[in-house]
Amino acid sequence: MIGYTCKYVPTELFEAMGVETKRIDPNVTNYDKAETMMHANLCSYIKGVLEDVMSSNYEGVVLTNCCDSTKRLYDTLRKEFPDKFVYILDLPRKNTEDAVKLYENSIMSMIKHYEEFSGRVFDKDKLKQILQSKNKKKEYKRGRINIGIVGARCNDGIMDVIKKSGAEIGFNISCTGDERIFDIKNYDNLLNEYVKELFAKIPCVRMVDLNKRKEFMTRSKDVVDGIIYHTVKFCDIYSYDYVEIKNKLNIPILKVETDYTKQCEGQIKTRVEAFIESLNVIKSDEKSDCEKKYPDCGRSSMCVGCDADREKNIIESRNRYNAIKSDVEKEKSLGEVKSNMSSDKKIYVLGIDSGSTSTNAVILDGKRKIVASDVVRTGAKSSESARRALENVLRKAGIDKEELSLIVSTGYGRVSIDFADKNVTEISCHGKGAHYLNPDVRTIIDIGGQDSKAIRLNDKGEVIDFVMNDKCAAGTGRFLEMMARTLEIDIKDMGPISLNWKEDIKISSMCSVFAESEVISLIAENKEKPDIIHALNNSIAGKTNALLGRVGRESKFMMSGGVAQNIGVVKALEEKIGEELFIPEEPEIVGAIGAAIYGLESINN
Repeated sequence: MIGYTCKYVPTELFEAMGVETKRIDPNVTNYDKAETMMHANLCSYIKGVLEDVMSSNYEGVVLTNCCDSTKRLYDTLRKEFPDKFVYILDLPRKNTEDAVKLYENSIMSMIKHYEEFSGRVFDKDKLKQILQSKNKKKEYKRGRINIGIVGARCNDGIMDVIKKSGAEIGFNISCTGDERIFDIKNYDNLLNEYVKELFAKIPCVRMVDLNKRKEFMTRSKDVVDGIIYHTVKFCDIYSYDYVEIKNKLNIPILKVETDYTKQCEGQIKTRVEAFIESLNVIKSDEKSDCEKKYPDCGRSSMCVGCDADREKNIIESRNRYNAIKSDVEKEKSLGEVKSNMSSDKKIYVLGIDSGSTSTNAVILDGKRKIVASDVVRTGAKSSESARRALENVLRKAGIDKEELSLIVSTGYGRVSIDFADKNVTEISCHGKGAHYLNPDVRTIIDIGGQDSKAIRLNDKGEVIDFVMNDKCAAGTGRFLEMMARTLEIDIKDMGPISLNWKEDIKISSMCSVFAESEVISLIAENKEKPDIIHALNNSIAGKTNALLGRVGRESKFMMSGGVAQNIGVVKALEEKIGEELFIPEEPEIVGAIGAAIYGLESINN
């Protein structure tokens, strides 16, 4: 088997020699082995490729000279695996006749080397058959949410999240995602025509002429409902491309940045699911009366009429729709809740938010009144914390679990709560909860134990945009907990103590580890605790204000999450924003309130 990393690699040539090819999609937890062979600061994707090659049975690897990191990978593979076929193609950056000829020569050289290496013989007739079998273009289906994938190499984990969230992948023009479709007219000069077809694909951003790429992106709003733009950490070229697309296209776009490790999956899952939830809201608002009446019809939004078999078509479409639901049993039980509920039965819905620091539960009645709420510390197992919160809130409400009409979970641990009937991302739930508490709120600042979020809402409390911090503890509740331990004070006392500051100290580093080193140095300089805490508050406020800059500042502002109880951070943020923040009485339960509201809406719809 030959592994490859770039869509310009001529994989069909190896297929014509009876060799299986595989796009290398690293799925690793660390780079321990790779960093013994390569520099630790190299591209994480390239290090992941090296880890994958070391753990897999590849006969060889074919690369293109697309970047310096890939060239370093080539040198390392050649040195460490002298018995494997390792080849790097000289890929031109232009799409001209001369460039095609140069790449054709590079490919012919590769064929010659592989024939000598393997003893196999390249068969042009077999290549012709393969290319003829790959000439059908994909038909885009409207009806469900369609997502376009753009940017750097996007791993299969993100694709799986998209599909499990009930969306389709409309197109994938990331590094390795372009479809292998060929429209060759002249088979007399087969290799040259084949290379022309490789260059005829949507160009990657390293190419000189990007007009075809820009034209495709301009038309993308006719094909997809939103775009997920994936970048690998430190791959600057794709960051520039993302900014241009975001500024020029009037289409929802989500940027996700990964280091290609499994540890990224939790945050990526939340971002992607929340993005798709927001697209469903947009799509629902744009539906015609006909589409709202027949939600499972599956017809195009350009539909102008119905045929005589419409009812039959609706039934067939509904059956197809139900067949692909990710959680059939829970949807079925939800239907039973609706059908069995009598008009005189009291409605109670539980929303439970399983976060990294706290697990929060709220019970609402059928009139959207808060019956009871509870906050418990999230322990070593999120499922056990959730059950503790459930027991506490039921006791406070004075009802039994059987009296609950529905349970909706949210937060990072939502999928681990086995007693929940459905789950929704915390992004959408914070929108619902904030709108419930204050309908005038348009921007939410949520600083929790693990992450920070800035969420922008419309006048209905629906999420229209959001950003989250990267995989870093800086500016979160964990950051403050760490600093409280360093300063030997209770975290609850940090806010009041900081109000007595006198000296305006600056903490330059946003990294939790380096910031702690700065705090230790300040302690050694005999600086006062109020001044140090005030500096930490300003540091958090600066990072949070940067998130607001990315999502857009729209008044009025609400702050939720445990850090909203820290008066020092609140005041530092208000100074940065230039406006007073709305702080709920219990800022930790905003997400749980939103989850409960989603449950009520599910019952009432």
